[in-house]
Amino acid sequence: MRILVTGGAGFIGSALVRMIIDGTDHEVFNIDKLTYAGHLESLESVDNSCRYQFRKVDICDADEISRIFNEFEPDAIMHLAAESHVDRSIDGSAEFIMTNVNGTHTLLEVSKQYWQSLEEDRKENFRFLHVSTDEVYGELGDEGLFTEETPYDPRSPYSSSKAASDHLVRAWHHTYGLPVLITNCSNNYGPYQFPEKLIPVVILKALQGKEIPVYGSGENVRDWLYVDDHANALLKVVQDGQPGETYNIGGHNEKQNIEVVHTICDTLNELVSKEKKYRDQISFVTDRPGHDFRYAIDASKIEKELGWTPLETFESGIEKTIQWYLNNMDWIEAVTDKNYNLERLGKKHKK
Repeated sequence: MRILVTGGAGFIGSALVRMIIDGTDHEVFNIDKLTYAGHLESLESVDNSCRYQFRKVDICDADEISRIFNEFEPDAIMHLAAESHVDRSIDGSAEFIMTNVNGTHTLLEVSKQYWQSLEEDRKENFRFLHVSTDEVYGELGDEGLFTEETPYDPRSPYSSSKAASDHLVRAWHHTYGLPVLITNCSNNYGPYQFPEKLIPVVILKALQGKEIPVYGSGENVRDWLYVDDHANALLKVVQDGQPGETYNIGGHNEKQNIEVVHTICDTLNELVSKEKKYRDQISFVTDRPGHDFRYAIDASKIEKELGWTPLETFESGIEKTIQWYLNNMDWIEAVTDKNYNLERLGKKHKK
């Protein structure tokens, strides 16, 4: 297939692009705006492939998106471009609405026009995969799991913008017949993650000998998904998924945030220094406004219908992740130079 990937220089997008180029015969056209979280350094291993090309594009630019569709003639679009950090959405929501809502609308409109122009066999096989988040479902108590039928109840500017984009995608399927697919995933982690999210922040703060910030009491629960497992699931969905369907993707790894932090500290004790007491660097800080208590994914549908299950346990995945960061400090320095110093974001409180 010829696959157009949006946001392919980001964390999940770059993992997907590397997997497609290294593990399939598909061609990839990667478009990315290259915001603070998009880095071509994450794609150096595939940059010279004859099946890969990149263009710096804002997904809100309808004219440029149309030109790329006409030039590349994709068989599928895998839409990952998004503003994705909850804390940043608390500090400023406008970029989230622009990219996640308006950008998705632009892609849907261009995709619809392109799809309607295709010959019947290509039209039948075309796919629009929209990659979303479990945060659109709101929060869970101590029990239960998010399923594909869970009502939407987004709680942050970020999750609200993703919920809106999900609804747009479904509307373009029901109204125009566009063959769409939606995935809602749990928290991703792994190599090449920009160090603003929990796991890379903890790793780097620990190594720097600085306080490791943990929101509230650290009891919030997330289901952790290794990024390569996620990329593999996305490929399964775009190749074999049923148009109009939603697939939840989870790692079967529910952990309290404090458990995650302890695991990282203990793993660093094994890999870096047995003498250093990394756990002593943990500092509990004022909780994030509107911090959802628990997310957990029921991923039985994608397992039953498409045969996907995650390969990594949290223990195997976190060790791979920590080892990668230890071996790639030059990447961290390159992507954080002049634009991020691990400061805390999202401290604004409701009045």
